[in-house]
Amino acid sequence: MTADTASSADQMRRILVEVLGVPPATAAGLDDASPLFGALPEIDSMAVAGLLTEMEDRFGIVIDDDEVDADLFATFGNLVEFVARKAQA
Repeated sequence: MTADTASSADQMRRILVEVLGVPPATAAGLDDASPLFGALPEIDSMAVAGLLTEMEDRFGIVIDDDEVDADLFATFGNLVEFVARKAQA
């Protein structure tokens, strides 16, 4: 994990806690392989839109509709890698 990815992971944990109400201890325990969609009750189809908007605001990125699929939310690592990649583009 690079410094940029680690920073993105920390920020993503804060977003999950502050925006979706994921318990802090749960967010702190997330690693690259941790499943998200379907595993965390706070992350459902209704929460995804709010999460994407917050990601755009906090990371200064633009997420196109065609970039959003089930794989993006499959694991915490997928989400963090996506954000880190978008932030560097």
